[in-house]
Amino acid sequence: MRKETVNEMPTWVQIVWRSAAAMAVLFLMTRLLGKKQLAQLNYFHYIVGITIGEVAGFISLEMESHILHGFAAILVWTLIPVGLEWLSLKSKHFRHWFDGEGTVLIKDGKVLEDNLKKVRFTSDELLEELRKKNAFRVADVEFAVLEADGNVSVQLTKQNQPLTPKHLGIKVPNEQEPQTVIMDGEILDEPLATAGLSRGWLNAELEKIGVALENVYLAQVDGYGQLNVDLYDDQLKVPQPSARDVLWATLKKCEADLELFALATDDWKAKQSYNKCVKSMKQVLEATEPYLKR
Repeated sequence: MRKETVNEMPTWVQIVWRSAAAMAVLFLMTRLLGKKQLAQLNYFHYIVGITIGEVAGFISLEMESHILHGFAAILVWTLIPVGLEWLSLKSKHFRHWFDGEGTVLIKDGKVLEDNLKKVRFTSDELLEELRKKNAFRVADVEFAVLEADGNVSVQLTKQNQPLTPKHLGIKVPNEQEPQTVIMDGEILDEPLATAGLSRGWLNAELEKIGVALENVYLAQVDGYGQLNVDLYDDQLKVPQPSARDVLWATLKKCEADLELFALATDDWKAKQSYNKCVKSMKQVLEATEPYLKR
């Protein structure tokens, strides 16, 4: 009786509900496969993706077949890669066989032509991949590997690597994750509490820059407690955060004032005391510069 009722439904209605059901099952199976399936597409994942897509299309349009048969096929094609992933976690040899291994294409600035032939990579393709990594000369590349997922990882030679604070001997503090405290004009209490702040502080900061809450599209607080605001009206200009700049200028002024006091006084003990304070202030400035001068 139920089968007759389904058959009496218009074709377009059957297509709609079968497609919706297939989409729901695909979503659940994709969640089961995990994020690695999306980020790292190896040979087997490529085959599985194509096949599951074909089965989903078959479920949507093939009215004569039972929909549960298609769902069973999708389930099988999902459980097999899940099982293989589990085996890959247990066995290094199986993982290399299943996922493949990286192939060295450039070593010490020299192209390994034999490895290029093994992976069927042309010189033009290699140069294209290098350009994507901002490496326009092979001689600038220390090491290049074709990963199992098809991406090329590139390590530049020391003299061609970007200059970092570490190269200059400068210690830079780790950047804390910014917290989004306003989204679509609504205050988000959880991120605000994570940043150790309150609604009262947020409202006070908005008053400082002359912005109403309902005009704020997005607002974030960085690791230094500075509020960055984006408004619905892009024509309005919001003052840039200046708390760090003000603090740095205040510390520099204190240093200058202490040096002036040391020069102005004739009292030897006072002069020594001021010079000692100047030395301490210089240490404070050196310690806080990576935090404030960014």
